[in-house]
Amino acid sequence: MSSLGHFQILVFLLALLIFSAESRKTKLQNSDEIESNDDNAQGTRWAVLVAGSNEFYNYRHQADICHAYQILRKGGLKDENIIVFMYDDIAFHPENPRPGVIINRPDGDDVYQGVPMDYTGKTVNVTNFFNVLLGNESGITGGSGRVLKSGPNDHVFIYYADHGSPGLLAMPGEEELHAKDFINVLEKMHHQKSYKKMVIYVEACESGSMFEGLLKNNLNILAVTAANAKESSWGTYCPETYPPPPPEYDSTCLGDTFSISWLEDSELHDMSKETLEQQYKAVKRRTGSDPEPGMTSHVCHFGTEELLKDYLVSYIGTNPDNKNFTLAGFTSPPISNSSFVNTRDIPLLYLHRKIQKYPLESPERQEAQKKLFDEMNHRKQIDQSIIEILRLSLKQTNVLHLLTSTRTAGQPLVDDWDCFKTMVNSFKNYCGAKIDYGLKYSGALANICNMGVDVKQTVSAIEQACSIK
Repeated sequence: MSSLGHFQILVFLLALLIFSAESRKTKLQNSDEIESNDDNAQGTRWAVLVAGSNEFYNYRHQADICHAYQILRKGGLKDENIIVFMYDDIAFHPENPRPGVIINRPDGDDVYQGVPMDYTGKTVNVTNFFNVLLGNESGITGGSGRVLKSGPNDHVFIYYADHGSPGLLAMPGEEELHAKDFINVLEKMHHQKSYKKMVIYVEACESGSMFEGLLKNNLNILAVTAANAKESSWGTYCPETYPPPPPEYDSTCLGDTFSISWLEDSELHDMSKETLEQQYKAVKRRTGSDPEPGMTSHVCHFGTEELLKDYLVSYIGTNPDNKNFTLAGFTSPPISNSSFVNTRDIPLLYLHRKIQKYPLESPERQEAQKKLFDEMNHRKQIDQSIIEILRLSLKQTNVLHLLTSTRTAGQPLVDDWDCFKTMVNSFKNYCGAKIDYGLKYSGALANICNMGVDVKQTVSAIEQACSIK
């Protein structure tokens, strides 16, 4: 054969190899299949998205979840592999200035369209969430009935956006998700071989307390939280901040700082070339850029650190539009700290804006003023009650240092979780504490348990303290 013939064959083989590689890459980017970083075993990408709140002043949580869904779908995950929990009372809420539309940033597109509503209203609850994770169809009540059907080669991504407090995550009803219960479910999933690797993102106050000292590092699970175990998370794109939401969104925040940071970072980069560690560092800088304590939150990670080396494409897909983007010198735009609002103050901001919006003598203004007065009075009573509870329970007068968790880093919030549950339920029942404010003191209740105080005695102290007007 001539030299020309050999050259033609080599060119043909080279072209065949390039075509095969490109076809494989396209297939991975546009399907739910993933290829792990450490071997050639194929698996499926699964995602569970949870908005743990309702009501219009909590607009941002459902907006975050809807935005995440759009990124996952564009990244190649199929609807059959994405399960969504959201109350679904925001898009068509009477106060929504754009009926049927949800946006997650000032110039953002509608992120609501196409989102599968697997679990809405009262079906957004702890029992259904846990049964979805465990693949237990018989335990589901209401909703679509869809559960994770992941297996030992699959990657699972969980994103949870809501209110939180030490050891707790919110659900729209009167219940909360307790950290120890969540960890038990994750360990069951590991025992059942329901996944190969798992990544969890949590947007909530004190979200680090859900994993610190609890999540083992040998479960192949990486958890990233918006805040450490002792601090609030922050809302952004809020009224009277910069950049502000559109003028018609004059009473609520469009997003949460941690969530906006990872969502917008994902849209900017080629996620087949960006690692979890690179995104973590970028989000940590963007979320906690303010050096003043108490003005930002500190993004944290827990669990299996080796997963930080994985590429985002293995969990949330990749954006085909960014195929040739590189990370060098290219980061998400900074969020000014003037744009941050403590999430526990957002209900107050909402009511203040409503008061400003309506005429002086209007019924709407008077109603908003009454709600604001009631909320401020309730918060004052909660603040006084928790101090009295500590004094009565511990028979001490100097108790202010126990209002927050005093445990060292790396330890779980509490050892006796049954005691903690009893304290939390009693504080809710007798004092009317809710997770968006009152249960920020759940760390103080944990401290009571850690000091070995009799549970019945403390329940009596809670009842007595909250009966004082």
